Amino acid sequence: MSELTELTISAAREGLKAKSFSAVELTQAYVTAVERARILNAYVKETPELALEMAKTSDKRLATGDAGPLEGIPLGIKDLFATKGVHTQACSHILDGFKPTYNATVTQNLFDDGAVMLGKLNMDEFAMGSSNETSYYGNVINPWRRKDSNVALVPGGSSGGSASAVAAHICAGATGTDTGGSIRQPAAFTGTVGIKPTYGRVSRWGIVAFASSLDQAGPIARDVRDSAILLKSMASPDPKDTTCVDQPVPDYEAAMTGDIRGLRVGIPKEYRVDGMPGDIDALWHQGADMLKARGAEVVEVSLPHTKYALPAYYIVAPAEASSNLARYDGVRYGLRVPSDDITEMYERTRAAGFGPEVIRRVLIGTYVLSAGYYDAYYVKAQKIRTLIKRDFEEAWSRVDVMLTPATPSAAFAPGEITDPVRMYLNDVFTVTVNMAGLPGIAVPAGLSDEGLPLALQLIGRPFDEETLFRTAQVIEEDSGYSAHPEVWW
Repeated sequence: MSELTELTISAAREGLKAKSFSAVELTQAYVTAVERARILNAYVKETPELALEMAKTSDKRLATGDAGPLEGIPLGIKDLFATKGVHTQACSHILDGFKPTYNATVTQNLFDDGAVMLGKLNMDEFAMGSSNETSYYGNVINPWRRKDSNVALVPGGSSGGSASAVAAHICAGATGTDTGGSIRQPAAFTGTVGIKPTYGRVSRWGIVAFASSLDQAGPIARDVRDSAILLKSMASPDPKDTTCVDQPVPDYEAAMTGDIRGLRVGIPKEYRVDGMPGDIDALWHQGADMLKARGAEVVEVSLPHTKYALPAYYIVAPAEASSNLARYDGVRYGLRVPSDDITEMYERTRAAGFGPEVIRRVLIGTYVLSAGYYDAYYVKAQKIRTLIKRDFEEAWSRVDVMLTPATPSAAFAPGEITDPVRMYLNDVFTVTVNMAGLPGIAVPAGLSDEGLPLALQLIGRPFDEETLFRTAQVIEEDSGYSAHPEVWW
């Protein structure tokens, strides 16, 4: 039944309704596929027994006509989302053995709609990373390989396990989180679709925090329609999260009409960075031409404070991380390194529990929040953030959506980038979206000269994800992108 794992969510949904196969059969096919693909290290905790129990319940609901929108669909859950009674450790040693007594709001929403959980997906520790090399459980392998090469590649980060699993067809879709590009960049590296919704569209309650004013959950899926289906289930108002908007969630799938006549598409001139690879620049031009051919108007816009976005982000995000991660002290849960002195116990636990990248960011964050530096760094970064947001607000008077590259390169090999600053530059096209709280989607649209996936990014107005899905569908259709990795695992 391995062909069942080739089905998109929308196709699997129709097959289950038509009783062409059962939820248990679909889930068993994925359980087998997960076991065969362990070399990818995409899952840190497999839950086959739980998945099959959930599938049995789904079959009962399907039989009685009580099926939810995701009834019987097997998903992977990023290790950042609380799952009741199941490993939730943000892929960090400091949360060893932690199993929450509750589900995150997003997790609960998916389960309420009938989704089946295959397991918890690998990620960069505390979502800090752009390559999935900082996980306590080892790095994830991208199912894609360069032409005529067996060299392993990274899947991007921090949602690398989610992106790798979706690309390898070892889950039908996955949850991810995006603080500076952690959904869109791995989606771009793996030929999948990833959307970061508007800040406040999806509840953050029960998601392990990295930078609370930037974090936002969203789906990674095989195509644009599947990502629309998943976001509809993930999003909801939530009184437990005061930053979550109390607005009804639109039917994103219904918004995908394919009609973009009269749509004004902005091309930010500041995104033409020095040293951009020729294949990415060419794809960007092709994307604009595709939209123009469908009746959209392409307009050049200016976002003058873009050049300050990355440095400002790497002040704001570590500052919030140093505050959020202070709760991990070895007292209440997780790892504890014993000591006779409580202060020494804190120090030893944190030294043993946090990885090098997390320590680096906590130290940066603590420094920029310290007396004498707070105004010079953190306050100034927040002012720049306001200017970045204002740039977008002014541009929205001229355009409805913006088109940019998703990443400055295709996937690279583990260990290929060792300089932290060069690694941070992977987020150069994505961090502005988080700083301004806007929605952004990465859509695969072509292949690099080495045969690896390349993606375009669409940026939308606040809470206008419908336009993103509608426009992304056009890019998906007109680019003719249908590539997938050859199975080598």
